[in-house]
Amino acid sequence: MQSDLFNDPNKNLLPFDGVTKYYGKFLSKETSDRFFKLLLNEIDWKQEPIKIFGKAVMQPRLTALYGDQGKIYQYSGIQMIPILWTDFLLEIKEKVESLTNSGFTHVLLNQYRDGQDSMGWHRDNEISLGKKPTIASVSFGAVREFQMRLYKEKSNKIKIPLEHGSLLMMGEESQQYWEHQLPKTKKVNSTRINLTFRKIL
Repeated sequence: MQSDLFNDPNKNLLPFDGVTKYYGKFLSKETSDRFFKLLLNEIDWKQEPIKIFGKAVMQPRLTALYGDQGKIYQYSGIQMIPILWTDFLLEIKEKVESLTNSGFTHVLLNQYRDGQDSMGWHRDNEISLGKKPTIASVSFGAVREFQMRLYKEKSNKIKIPLEHGSLLMMGEESQQYWEHQLPKTKKVNSTRINLTFRKIL
């Protein structure tokens, strides 16, 4: 059972230097189940190599990029060309924009096939996203623990169990001062799909 900390969408989960809010009941279970099935079956998933300390290794997850045409997205040596929005991705996008009062041009999708798929510590601080980007993260499928900590001090770790149909919004200076990850876990053996909406300038 989640703490009351995660049941108040008006509460900033960061103690300082940024804003992060969690909406656990962003989508109903019925709606979330429908989107999860579409995401599994209709997204063009790929496993891409990523550069770590100059060496190319396969990412421990599947990814895809959808969005407005004419703008590529680059991170960690990867250059992604967006696929045109599908109708159901636009449907999710409109719901996210309505709640966050933000506009988004792209969505980066990650499929974590089981608990051994993961995402290491990083910040979404690419120049193309601007100085204070709003990142809206929608989760479907298995509940996984999302972690944040101060980038320089590696302290003040925050753990957020992201539920099926939930939305996590990170904004203001959060990408400058905080980093985040989705660690491996032996407790989960089913799939989670995550959509991170962002605006590429």
